[in-house]
Amino acid sequence: MSEVSSSTGAGDRQSTIEPVGRRKVFIKTYGCQMNVYDSERMGDALAGDGYVVTTSVEEADLILLNTCHIREKAAEKVYSDIGRYRKFKENKAVMGQNLVIGVTGCVAQAEGKEILHRARAVDLVVGPQTYHRLPQIVARALDGERVVDTEYATEDKFEYLPKPDASQTRNRGVTAFLTIQEGCDKFCTFCVVPYTRGSEQSRSVEQIVKEAERLTDSGVREITLLGQNVNAWHGEGPDGSEWGLGELLFELARLNGLDRLRYTTSHPIDMPDDSRDSLIAAHRDLEILMPYLHLPVQSGSDRILKAMNRHHTADDYLRAIDRFRSVRSDIAISGDFIVGFPGESDADFAETLNLVRRVEYASAFSFRYSPRPGTPGAVMKNTVSLQTASDRLQELQALLNFQQHDFNKKCVGKTMDVLLEKSGKKTGQLIARSPWLQSVILNDSVDNIGDIITVEITDGGPNSLVGI
Repeated sequence: MSEVSSSTGAGDRQSTIEPVGRRKVFIKTYGCQMNVYDSERMGDALAGDGYVVTTSVEEADLILLNTCHIREKAAEKVYSDIGRYRKFKENKAVMGQNLVIGVTGCVAQAEGKEILHRARAVDLVVGPQTYHRLPQIVARALDGERVVDTEYATEDKFEYLPKPDASQTRNRGVTAFLTIQEGCDKFCTFCVVPYTRGSEQSRSVEQIVKEAERLTDSGVREITLLGQNVNAWHGEGPDGSEWGLGELLFELARLNGLDRLRYTTSHPIDMPDDSRDSLIAAHRDLEILMPYLHLPVQSGSDRILKAMNRHHTADDYLRAIDRFRSVRSDIAISGDFIVGFPGESDADFAETLNLVRRVEYASAFSFRYSPRPGTPGAVMKNTVSLQTASDRLQELQALLNFQQHDFNKKCVGKTMDVLLEKSGKKTGQLIARSPWLQSVILNDSVDNIGDIITVEITDGGPNSLVGI
């Protein structure tokens, strides 16, 4: 999955539903879009036990850290945050009150009981496959038990999660994430996802459509389908047959009230054929499907791609891009890159730069390689020096930033439909979203959040557009 915050590391977000009077849970979210989705569903799971989500850690009766293990020193950041929250727990205890602290997500899955050993303030540790059990686990923690639940659930967590009512969903805005696929069977040598999220699992069409209907009924206009390998989704259709992502997009496109569809993150080896209901056909035929594709490549060198166990070549990747552009010439391409992987030479890095020039990205995430414990990459020899990797990252990011700014500048003078998402920092300012996922700043707008309006782009900066 791509990062929520920036191309240089994992971000964190706090949930934004303000509490009114009941027990309060503060959820801090690190990392990718799937964790944002998971945090919302954790809040849903706890709502039945009287919890409301708060943005104020000082008011919280329960603190949950929904963690990400993709980036370097992810666990250390979590332990640092636990240290800060421990003081709130101690202050509550002095007043005779109880504050439960829990670690969830991928660091929880990877570290397990070790978290309880290292951080005495932590009361519960829950992996990403078992957060539907949170109400029962929190109840045990309130009884004084320190709980670890990181076993892969045999039951379908999505069937056990409560369905949020319209008021809960409405507070989340006019755009929403919807997880349709979890886990990974690819076993890239740099990646911990197969170990923290498990094998690839796909939700059924019925589950997905019902959740999408609840979102649109509450005012959501744009849905982004999520998966570690979203284009590997193969869910059970209404007739019991196996559907692919293209068929699912065609089905969702028929929902009343839904105006935009997106999906992320795809893998190059899961590109579909060109059949009538394929992903390629969906981009050709569905106006509701936004012209944007996030397709990580990681390296432009076949030698490094093989060492990464990516199962595709640079040419495979480029041919996939060409297929999408052949049916949607205006499609924007986004990608992920890792530089400084063990054994990467100057020539290998040069091939990455050549691929970037060939594709011309609208946006991208790029990182210096950092070994993840327990992965094959962590024990590889012939490591690249920190200085060399940092220099390469700087050069790559300069090229990617230039391409992103150039893509934005080419939008100047165009008219486009944008979705009004939220208020801006200044009075009368609104932030909208373009079809190509850019932020569009609008001033003196009298339109309402959730409207889709046509604007003319007057300026294109490095990270956003300005429209009138």
